[in-house]
Amino acid sequence: MDRIGTVVIGAGQAGLAIGYYLRQAGEDFVVLDGHERVGNCWRERYDSLRLFSRPRYASLPGLRIGTRDCPTRDEMADYLEQYAVHHELPVRTGVRVTRLSRDDDGFLVETTGGDWRADQVVVAAGMHSVPRWPAFAGELDASIRQLHSLEYRNPEQLADGTVLVVGAANSGTDIALEAVKTHRTLLAGRHPGQVPIDIDSTVGQIFTPIVMFLFKYVLTRRTPMGRKAIANAVKSGLPLTRNKLEHLDAAGIARIGRIVEVRAGKPVTADGDVLDDVRTVVWSTGSDPDHSWIDLPVFDDDGRPRHTRGVSDDVPGLYFLGLDFQYAIASASIQGVDRDARFLVKHLAGRSTHRAVPVDRR
Repeated sequence: MDRIGTVVIGAGQAGLAIGYYLRQAGEDFVVLDGHERVGNCWRERYDSLRLFSRPRYASLPGLRIGTRDCPTRDEMADYLEQYAVHHELPVRTGVRVTRLSRDDDGFLVETTGGDWRADQVVVAAGMHSVPRWPAFAGELDASIRQLHSLEYRNPEQLADGTVLVVGAANSGTDIALEAVKTHRTLLAGRHPGQVPIDIDSTVGQIFTPIVMFLFKYVLTRRTPMGRKAIANAVKSGLPLTRNKLEHLDAAGIARIGRIVEVRAGKPVTADGDVLDDVRTVVWSTGSDPDHSWIDLPVFDDDGRPRHTRGVSDDVPGLYFLGLDFQYAIASASIQGVDRDARFLVKHLAGRSTHRAVPVDRR
């Protein structure tokens, strides 16, 4: 067993960002990640995924991503891998945390690659790991292929015939626009609103800095406007950013009402329409964190960590990074996680007590 000042759990953009600032602050730390490669949290997303942000806003501190436009999934994954190497961050991959607890001797981080003792722990993993399925999904006829958007990679997974995508936010519309190229496609769900400009246009490039400033510095939990915006986003989701209703209509996607039940094995809309010809359902219905390995009393009744700007309200020395709306609308984005990481490191460094001490490895 090793003892160290800080264990960071997760080597995605959140874990790497705080790793950069921990290094800058001279802290003694290690970053643990269950994937075999840094960046695999992105490589496991759907093949056609493309970020909304250009290099300035898609880069972590200290190293600009080497793309000219909004990076693709694989470009982002490779960048994170490069980032860890460039800054010589102490990342250990293939190490999955199985339990996090605390006693009088500090935190105990149990993993598949050995255990660690730590004075402080930053949880930067597990934020979108558990697919959220409607309760009635199991009632669909067994002949209908089902997959969640977290499992979707490309149209080869779709059965022949009509595809129903449930959930009309950014991921759902991305998948529908891809599916409609080869399949009749239905898109079900409430329209969450949309950004009024084309983010890939010249006008979009001009307005992006303004929008990012608002999302990062104005729409925060500290301002009345920010608290209202966050509450709306939690309830209804973020608006469509790149895709627009006219894009969906022009592509030939049939937009229908919400799916509210299953009748005789078939999905049924809020208007009572039974969808008889659907052969694949892609549930783009959100996801939940997987913090089941945290054996500490730090969650509310809904399973969300109780925290103030990522600092645990219940357990001193425990921090969270990368949570949706952790402090601002932008908190889960690369630019937002950068600011949140700096805040946590200032708090964390203020309570550090010692450097790494070798202990019995038996």
